[in-house]
Amino acid sequence: MAVSAKMYGLFLKSLANKEVDLDSDTLKVMLCTSTYSPNQDTHQYKSAVTNEVTGTGYTAGGQTLTSVTVNYDSSSNTLSLDAADPSWTGSTITARYAVFYDSTPATDSTRPLIAYVDFGADISSSGGPFTITLDAAGIATITAA
Repeated sequence: MAVSAKMYGLFLKSLANKEVDLDSDTLKVMLCTSTYSPNQDTHQYKSAVTNEVTGTGYTAGGQTLTSVTVNYDSSSNTLSLDAADPSWTGSTITARYAVFYDSTPATDSTRPLIAYVDFGADISSSGGPFTITLDAAGIATITAA
């Protein structure tokens, strides 16, 4: 499934307050059920995220992102955050949302949220891979105007 993420608005506040270092912190993606209701305007930390999926092949807290890159494109004045497509092999799970966050801080109430994806419907795997194909532009982009 190819997906585009929506950035949590307060992620920008977390960046400004030096709570996130995209180059060196450990970034993760977790999966949530359809009963989670993301709020771009009020959710800032992982403690606001509810209804994480459970199932075979899935570990609570999600998966660490690999091949994380942060790039600035001067022709479009765009900063982008990208990573390798996350996948849970041999999984039996159902998810509606993927939530990207910084897992480096010590507690869920201090782990900044970055972005989330709404798959538009429940997506399931049954003893096989559950893969998120990230947008070619990256997980999130910020344009300087």
